[in-house]
Amino acid sequence: MNDNTIKQKISMAKIAMVVLVLFLVGSGYQIFEWTVNRIYVPVGYSMQLRYKGPPLPFLPGAMSSAEPGSFAKVNEKGSPVEVGILKEMVGPGRHFYNPFWWERELVSDIVINPGEVAVATSKLGKSLPKGKFLVEGDLGKTEFKGIVRKVFGPGRYRVNPYAYNLKTVQTQIDQSGTQKKHSGWVEIETGYVGVVTNLANNPMTEAKKGIQQQVLPPGIYPINPREQQVDIVEIGYREKSITANLQKDARNEIVFDKSGEPMIADDESGITFPSNDGFNIQMDFTAIWGIMPDQAPTIISKFGNVDAVESKVVIPQIESICRNQGSRLGAKELLVGESRQLFQEQTSLEFQKVLDEKDVTLLYGLVRHIYIPQSIRLPIQDSSLADEKKLTLEQQQITTKTEGDLVKAKQEVELEGDRVKAETEKLFEEALAEGDKTVAETEAETQKLVAAIDRQIAEIEAEATVLLGEAEATSKQLLEEAKADKFSLAVDAFGSGAAYNQWVFATGLPIDIDLQTIYAGEGTFWTDLKGITETLLGKQVNESRTKTGR
Repeated sequence: MNDNTIKQKISMAKIAMVVLVLFLVGSGYQIFEWTVNRIYVPVGYSMQLRYKGPPLPFLPGAMSSAEPGSFAKVNEKGSPVEVGILKEMVGPGRHFYNPFWWERELVSDIVINPGEVAVATSKLGKSLPKGKFLVEGDLGKTEFKGIVRKVFGPGRYRVNPYAYNLKTVQTQIDQSGTQKKHSGWVEIETGYVGVVTNLANNPMTEAKKGIQQQVLPPGIYPINPREQQVDIVEIGYREKSITANLQKDARNEIVFDKSGEPMIADDESGITFPSNDGFNIQMDFTAIWGIMPDQAPTIISKFGNVDAVESKVVIPQIESICRNQGSRLGAKELLVGESRQLFQEQTSLEFQKVLDEKDVTLLYGLVRHIYIPQSIRLPIQDSSLADEKKLTLEQQQITTKTEGDLVKAKQEVELEGDRVKAETEKLFEEALAEGDKTVAETEAETQKLVAAIDRQIAEIEAEATVLLGEAEATSKQLLEEAKADKFSLAVDAFGSGAAYNQWVFATGLPIDIDLQTIYAGEGTFWTDLKGITETLLGKQVNESRTKTGR
C-alpha cells in the first residue's frame, strides 16, 4: 500500500466522521426541537409568551427588561428587543419555543354566553385624568388604565390576561326605593321603552351625564353598569277608577232602593265630600291615562316610575279636583239637569289641565256616578217629577192644539188642491183649443205654400224642356257644321276634291297590297303575256278586298 492510498483512506474517514457528526447534531437538534421546544395549544386556548432573554446574562444577546405595566417591545420582524410579556398571543396549533428563552403559558379563551355581557378592565397604560373613570377604545387599543367603556356581547374572545380582565355580567338590577335600574344584558319588551341614565359624559356621542331624552325602543342592549343604567317604562294607557262600595245581597247582586238607585254600603268609600248645603256626597270617577315614549324621561326624573305617577299624581288629583268642584255646588245642583252636566265637564277639564302640566297624557276623565243621600234625593226627585208632569201636561195641551191646527191645515190644503186642480183643467182646455186653432191655421198656410211651390216647379220644368230642345238643335247644327268644315278643310289641304278622294281611296287600301306595273306599249302584248293571268287575278283579289274593307 503506497502513501497516496493511505492518504485517501484517511480523507474518506475524516469525511465520514464529519457526516456522522453532522447527522448526530441534526438528529439531536430535531429531537430537542420536537421534545423540549414543541408545545401544542388546543382549541379554545391561546398561549401567552414571556421572553426571558439569554439563559446566562454574560452570553451575547443580553437585553434590558420592559417597563413595568408595559409589553415587551418587538422589532419589525416581530422578534422581541426587550425582556417581558409579548402583546400578541399565539392561537391553537403546534408551536416551537425554547423554554430556556421563553416562558410559555396556556390561557383559556373567554366565552360570553347569550344573556351575558363582559365588562373589561385595562391593567396597562397611563393613568386616567382626574374626574374620569372610563377608558375609550377596544381590546388591545386602549391607552389608559381603568374600566373600558365598551362592553362585549356574546362570543369568544382571546384576551391577554396581562393587559385586561373581563368580568361577565348578566341582567343586573339595582333597586333604590321604588326605582329599578337595569344594566348588563338589558331586554326591553314590546310595550316598553328604556330611559337611559348616563353615569358619565361620553365624548364620542357628546352625551352628557344624567337622564337622556332619547329613549331605547324594544330590543336587547348590552349596557356597561359603570357607564349607564336603564329604567324600563311601560307606555300606553291604563285605567284607574275610584268607586264607592255598594250593598250586595246573598247572591252578590247590587241592592237598589225604591227609586232605582244603588245603595251605598259605607259612607267613606269612593270620593266623598260635603256639598255647599251640608250633605255628604259620594262619587265614582274613572281616569284613562298613560305615558307616551317622549314623556318617559320626564316621568323618571320627576317621579321615579309609573306607579309613583298613579299614587302621587293621578289618585290625589282625582280626589282633590272632584272635592273642590263638588263642594261649590248644592246637592240639588249635583243631582239634576244642566248643573250636573256642567260639573262633570268642569271636573274633566280641570283634571286634563293638571295632568298636562305633569307631562302625563289623559284620554278620558269621567264622572261616572254621583250618590246623593236618599233623604235629600227623594224630595228633589219628587219635585222634579212633579215639574216634569206639569211640563208633560203643558206639552200635551200644546200637542192637542197643534193636532187641531194640523187638521185645519190639512183641510185647507185639500180645498186649495181642488181649486188648483179645477183651474189647471180650465187652463188645459184653453191651451188645447188654442193649439187646435194654431194647427188648422198652420195646415192651411202649409197647403197654400205647397201649391205655390208646385206652380214654380212646373214653370221651371217647362223652361227646362224648352232649353233642352234648343240645346239639342244647336248641338246637331254645330255637329253638321263641324263635319262640313272638316271636309272643306280637307279639300283645301289637298288642293282639290280629286286629290282628297285619291287620299281617301289610298287610306282604304290594305297595308300588304302588292302592286305591279305592266307596260302596254305597242309590240309588247305577246312579250308580257306570260304571267298576265296571275296578275289579273291578283288585281281582282285586291279590288275585292278594297270593296269589303279588308
